[in-house]
Amino acid sequence: MKTLLIVYHTGGVKTAQMAAAVARGARAAVADTAGVNVVLKRCAEAGPEDLLAADGLILGTPENFGYMSGMMKDFLERVFYACEGKVSGRPYALFVGAGQDGSGAVSSVERIVTGLRLEKRAEPVIGLKELTPEVLAKCEELGAGIAAGLALGVF
Repeated sequence: MKTLLIVYHTGGVKTAQMAAAVARGARAAVADTAGVNVVLKRCAEAGPEDLLAADGLILGTPENFGYMSGMMKDFLERVFYACEGKVSGRPYALFVGAGQDGSGAVSSVERIVTGLRLEKRAEPVIGLKELTPEVLAKCEELGAGIAAGLALGVF
């Protein structure tokens, strides 16, 4: 069985709602198969063992001061050296609850996951200011796409 790990941080409700939508979409996409286990964890609860056990990763962060959240950075720092060279080629995707444009949060996460040699499999979903039904639908599609790719062996 493959594992899709969704790791997120939230300081409010927006990124938590986005994470729930990503997980909902992922679980719905693989509901008829026994091929993918979807694991949803907050940054503080996840560690290197979770990433090493995962076949795919979706990260979610709020945009704080034009950057990823401190807790997301903490998670990535805790897993980096333990996972470096061991997760190369695994798919990843990203969602951002943004107050500005989200670009700073996206680029800061992308710099680190590039060092882990993870492969971006979808464009980031950015929820600007107000969380709309359209953004939540994009989050569900993001989760569904990555989960389906794992289930079908595409990634």
